[in-house]
Amino acid sequence: MKEIVEIIAKSLVDHPDQVVIDEKDGEHMTVFELHVASDDMGKVIGKQGKIAKAMRTVVKAAATRKNKKVTVEIC
Repeated sequence: MKEIVEIIAKSLVDHPDQVVIDEKDGEHMTVFELHVASDDMGKVIGKQGKIAKAMRTVVKAAATRKNKKVTVEIC
């Protein structure tokens, strides 16, 4: 699932070399922290957060198939 976040984020930004994803495993949920360049932040979030919401939906759908809970945080 980390790969899904990485592929989507790198395709959206102008500086794909600055995309960093930290994976934090908790007891009940895995959190992917997505770090991008400051000028790419708006491209990843989108108008009214629509791109971020769509990215979270895709990742949650992939996680559901594996019976896991996952969320994406954009930092």
